[in-house]
Amino acid sequence: MSARQSPRRGRPGTASPPARIERRNALFQQWQALLTNRTKRTRSGEMLIQGVRPITQAISHGVEIRALLSDGREQPSRWAQDLLANAPAPVVVLAPELMAELGEREDGAPELLALAAVPSDSLDRLEPTGASLVVVFDRPSGPGNIGSLARSVDALGADALLLTGHSADAWDPAAIRASTGSLFAVPVMRLPSHREVLDWLTRRRALGEPWTVLGLDEAGGHDLAAADLTGPTLLVVGNETVGMSSGWREACDVIAEIPMTGAASSLNASVAGSVALYEARRQRRAAAP
Repeated sequence: MSARQSPRRGRPGTASPPARIERRNALFQQWQALLTNRTKRTRSGEMLIQGVRPITQAISHGVEIRALLSDGREQPSRWAQDLLANAPAPVVVLAPELMAELGEREDGAPELLALAAVPSDSLDRLEPTGASLVVVFDRPSGPGNIGSLARSVDALGADALLLTGHSADAWDPAAIRASTGSLFAVPVMRLPSHREVLDWLTRRRALGEPWTVLGLDEAGGHDLAAADLTGPTLLVVGNETVGMSSGWREACDVIAEIPMTGAASSLNASVAGSVALYEARRQRRAAAP
């Protein structure tokens, strides 16, 4: 499975940002709101990206950059020099104290930040293959867990991460930081409920694709290692506290558990998803000719 480039959400008629901002103004406050206000991110279709690796990953994977924010230091790092020399968007120089606020750092201003468009949530971005592995995170409540699971999706060879139901936001700065940029390396879509994913799955099965829906549960009764994860698989990870919704539970072909010892009653949701992704990778490598 591969990801098509997300449609760019341009804003015709919007003026280019100013080349320099020295004090707090309306535009700065708009950008600052993107850090904490999900509604602002949704309405504007924009997010702020902090950190060297997340910014690098976003640019290299075709995320639309709308402005590159700089602290204007006289001797930037080689990374910043190269990026500013081939800037993917207009460069705006902010006073260092303003950059420190947007970077949410106490140790000084970051060199660069990126204002970027939020990628499309359309399932049309997915192009399944015969060995696709798609992860669903149902109603996650913590942005850090979203980022951590996205990192495992990227590292262990899955094809996409879908967030269903009322959930934390994938484009929260905490999620982006936890993913170390992997949220930009794999398709990530947010869907209102399980129904949209199941409709998509029905269409794929109608084309003859033998998809299996496997859900994780601490008392699933079926050992994860005994489940066949070599074919196209939809792996469902439930909410950190209450697990999968009834809709997802009914949709599962298999509900599997991860055998555990010790006093722990369950695993962190992103950890459980990572274990299942590793098992899928192990089985697929063993089955490869």
